[in-house]
Amino acid sequence: MTVTKKATALVLAASRRGAADVVAQAQGVSHKCLVTLDGVVMLERVIREIKNARGIDRVFVSIESEELLRTVPALAKMLDKGEIQYVPSAENLYLSVADAAARIEDPYPLVITTGDNALHTTEMVDHFCKEIEQHKPDAAVAMTPASVILEAYPEGKRAFHNLKDGGWSSCNLYALANEKALETAKIFEGGGQFGKKPQRIMKAFGLMFMLKYRYKLATIHELAASLSRRWKLTVQVIRMPFADAPIDVDNPGDMELTDQILKSRRMAAQ
Repeated sequence: MTVTKKATALVLAASRRGAADVVAQAQGVSHKCLVTLDGVVMLERVIREIKNARGIDRVFVSIESEELLRTVPALAKMLDKGEIQYVPSAENLYLSVADAAARIEDPYPLVITTGDNALHTTEMVDHFCKEIEQHKPDAAVAMTPASVILEAYPEGKRAFHNLKDGGWSSCNLYALANEKALETAKIFEGGGQFGKKPQRIMKAFGLMFMLKYRYKLATIHELAASLSRRWKLTVQVIRMPFADAPIDVDNPGDMELTDQILKSRRMAAQ
């Protein structure tokens, strides 16, 4: 019987905005991932959900120092028990991923997420892991169709990647299957937010990709196929049937919405 190798998880939790982070300022903490939502520190919640996923083996947290993790009692206990491990963050997202992959023994497959996705659940992570195990791409990105999001939140105002097959939203959930795929993470050297900065799309993906993206000349899977040819590896978009998966905490409005959703989930579970 073939034993499937479980993925290693990397949670990116470093502060990119420092003292200017309005979410962190709202509760007087150093990092937005350390704010408390519905009674639980956001980073603790993210780590618990990903740690409980069947498709995940080890969990590493990339942040400026281990002391920051130890300010959260539950995370300090996880560190002491060896349930999570610390890796130092670097100057940007790409270098943080590359440095972590170099430090972690046998890191692949590597599932990457961020510390501000408080609405991610174990079910979502398992869905993603199951899909990458079934299709075995070199690199994968989780995306939710706009139709799924708007059905749950018809009044919601979200920025979608509008393509030939409709709108899509990133879930901040990625997978790299090997060292070659690590090169694809270089697109994050300047940060994320591609939809809000079209010039970054051209720099990261090329002129033809940008034209297809801007003028809705391709479906999301056709764009993935285009990147596969450009990078000479297989890039796959994993469709996530979860309306909450793309919602992260980037501003006070997101923080309020996320807190409301978490409270609703808790009440529904009682």
